Amino acid sequence: MKEIILSNGVKIPQIGLGTWFIDDDKVANAIIEAVKLGYRHVDTAQAYGNERGVGEGIRKCGVDRKELFITTKIEAELKDYKSAYDSVIKSSEVMGLDYLDLVIIHAPQPWMEFRGKNRFFKENIEVWKALEDLYDKGLVRAIGLSNFLIDDMENILTHCRVKPMVNQFLVHIRNTPFEVIDFCQKNEIAVEAYSPIGHGEILKDTEIKKIADKYGVSVSALCIKYCLELGTIALPKPCTYAGQRKR
Repeated sequence: MKEIILSNGVKIPQIGLGTWFIDDDKVANAIIEAVKLGYRHVDTAQAYGNERGVGEGIRKCGVDRKELFITTKIEAELKDYKSAYDSVIKSSEVMGLDYLDLVIIHAPQPWMEFRGKNRFFKENIEVWKALEDLYDKGLVRAIGLSNFLIDDMENILTHCRVKPMVNQFLVHIRNTPFEVIDFCQKNEIAVEAYSPIGHGEILKDTEIKKIADKYGVSVSALCIKYCLELGTIALPKPCTYAGQRKR
């Protein structure tokens, strides 16, 4: 599988398994099956409630840990240094891992205040400092952001010792924030595209289906290829395990 080199030299597979809404007791099997297909990149989060199962899948998948790239996210509600730092240590313990490949801040604001007037600039700097210290200690190989807009990123870039290596946000054929993507790429911040198939809704899109048929591929494959051509890291999730729930 093709890899992208992050700004600190760490390699990340360009396609990863998204595990949002995969239950803790099912995610291990999802990982095992994904690894059989060639996946080496797994994306989870503290808020997903399935880190234990992710760790189980990593141990049982039959591939050496060093060949896998594991991401988790700090809960959006944790906006102080200690809580953020301690949560990452706990995530490592829950998953049974000595280190994490990537840890990112799940959102610039708590979900109940997402995209609200309070931007939490000062608080995000504190959370970022926690990530920098974890990175310095070798407990995390790369650090980054999720759902951060340009001014949110500028806030971190202005105050950081270690630049963010990724920003993960919603990118798909019907939602392509080119301005944010361009900003990230100009600042050597890799873009991770979550929900590249638009939460499954694009599968119902007749216009996209016609394009996929033209090239003799599935709609899902077309959507993932679209994100790869943008230079992003695509994070599809399996419908078999995710059910019909929406983000």
